[in-house]
Amino acid sequence: MNVKRTLLATIAVFMVFAHTAVAQTKDKAEVSIKFYDRTMYYPGDADSNPVYVYITLSNTTSETLRFKVADDKMFSVDFIAFNVKKAQLPSTQGLIRKRTTNQTVYFREITLEPGEEYSFRENLKDYLEIKDPSIYYVELRFYPELYRNKVNYLSSNRLSLEIRPSPAAAASSTIPVESTSAIVLHPEDISPDKVIEQTIIARQKSLWDQFFLYMDLEEMLKRDPARSRKYNSVSADERADMLRAFRADLMLQRIDYDIVAIPSKFYIETTTYSQTEGTVKVLEWFKNDNFQERKRYTYYVRQRDGIWQIYDYTVDNLGTE
Repeated sequence: MNVKRTLLATIAVFMVFAHTAVAQTKDKAEVSIKFYDRTMYYPGDADSNPVYVYITLSNTTSETLRFKVADDKMFSVDFIAFNVKKAQLPSTQGLIRKRTTNQTVYFREITLEPGEEYSFRENLKDYLEIKDPSIYYVELRFYPELYRNKVNYLSSNRLSLEIRPSPAAAASSTIPVESTSAIVLHPEDISPDKVIEQTIIARQKSLWDQFFLYMDLEEMLKRDPARSRKYNSVSADERADMLRAFRADLMLQRIDYDIVAIPSKFYIETTTYSQTEGTVKVLEWFKNDNFQERKRYTYYVRQRDGIWQIYDYTVDNLGTE
């Protein structure tokens, strides 16, 4: 009887200690998140366009903190994400399968002394299905006693994640085709100056699909602050409508006339670019009744998946001839 009482007392003490350890971790540890290598994010595949998040656990106290971290981090953390309409993103099928399959979860116990940190990196797309472009607000939950004890967790700071339309979707609301042959057009891996040259020639020939082929239409739309604010505040379907309307207005020359103006001739002055960003400066001439205007266009391009896209431009008036 005394042995049984002692054992029960030991179990009770252990349970109190475990609860206290979790409570202390929850009260005194901090978890923070940031984008590991912030770039342009699109819907879809986790491997070709990952959203890496850097996760840091910090001991900001004067005491030693201990917690568990699973070898497979899916049993240690969760990502929670909402769009502007507060609709929550669903979990991936891979995450659901792992957590509903009977398996052994291997883990390590991490000890953090005062002032120490423990960090690791995860791909948010392994956790959440991201199918639509939108603005999402992302938080992380860390489970000090693993997912099986998910009622105890630490919440992180919040990040704003912009998922943009895929380059093909942003460039056009229709499939671009050659007007004479009905061949589907695909952007090619060509240099920034060739991108600009083909875009200007396409405009000279009124070949709209070719003109939009290398254009980041979303970024062009967002050059205007009012349009940008509206675009960022609406749903994915409304954004698609805005892009279609923007493209149509450009074709009718109702807005942003400089980018759709037709030069009589042009000359590429300079091209400079790194692995991901570039600028192309072009002299362009525009005929009027009794004179012609000369302007310098500076096109800003950005590379995505090996394709250069125009995302901004400036125009300097150089006078008349």
